[in-house]
Amino acid sequence: MNSSNTRTAVVIFNLGGPDSPAAVKPFLFNLFNDPYIITQPNPIRWLIATLISTLRAKKSRGIYDRVGGKSVLLPETQAQATALQAILDQQPGESRVFIFMRYWHPMAPEVVAEIKAYQPTRVIVLPLYPQFSTTTTQTSIVALKKEAKRQGVTVPMDVLCCYPTSEGFIAPVATKIREAYEAARKHGSPRVLFSAHGLPEKIVADGDPYQWQVEQSTEAVVQKLGITDLDYAICYQSRVGPVKWLQPSIEDEIRRAGQDGVPLIVTPIAFVSEHVETLVELDEDMKIIADEAGVPYYARVGAVRADAAYVAALAKFAGFVEGKATPCSASGARICPAHFTACPHAR
Repeated sequence: MNSSNTRTAVVIFNLGGPDSPAAVKPFLFNLFNDPYIITQPNPIRWLIATLISTLRAKKSRGIYDRVGGKSVLLPETQAQATALQAILDQQPGESRVFIFMRYWHPMAPEVVAEIKAYQPTRVIVLPLYPQFSTTTTQTSIVALKKEAKRQGVTVPMDVLCCYPTSEGFIAPVATKIREAYEAARKHGSPRVLFSAHGLPEKIVADGDPYQWQVEQSTEAVVQKLGITDLDYAICYQSRVGPVKWLQPSIEDEIRRAGQDGVPLIVTPIAFVSEHVETLVELDEDMKIIADEAGVPYYARVGAVRADAAYVAALAKFAGFVEGKATPCSASGARICPAHFTACPHAR
């Protein structure tokens, strides 16, 4: 990418999602059979994954039915890949963008096979997760590297671990909030909820920097907005199971807004694409709770998706990370405080 004789595979990755009703159960099994999600050893983890995927399949199919019977995440990612490819095509050297999904197709074996056939001189790996977590970015990178080794792909693999305060991510989020904020002001003084996918508290206690990075992203957006005395809060959504998760929950924050009588703007601060957690959980389920709680106005800010500034940032990351020590944050160095021992720079 920095030279005309390079041949770079740029891999962007996300969670993935079922591409048909029949795929829901195996997708759920893949998710819960991940040792970074369910930390129990096998065969206990396999049994838990089998039980959860069996019990949740019908309910999950109903959720996906509300967005057309399948996940929208792959088409969202394909749009991002197309936009990124268009930028890379204008740069020196040859580059090709590949999509990798952790729990449903295209998964590691097929993506690595495509990369191997491409015969790159270098592989750049870019998460579609701005904030690092062992449960998202790390598990994906581990799976990709393991499969590359299995298939004999030995070219250098440079990895971006996180970009929680990157201007290319923060600026479009702030722009979208500012537009929504002006509309919400007609109904009172708005409160902005920055909603992130939740994690069990134990994972954070064990050194995962995700919550801290979500807070850094939120503060960067608030600074970018520059709204005096902005009323805002961070909350967490999508809790599953009986363990204690990060607090406060989005449901509790919505009910608090109802008690306070303030209009709400919900921003998905940890999602760069639309999927069931935004289109169903935030747009529909949380709207019902807001109405029941007496929230005078409820709006949800869209994800950055293939926003030009965001995609341009991904393109810059691809050039920036190449040849640097792996993993590499968007700053080029470790950004997490030392007590976050799960930060990839700690290893």
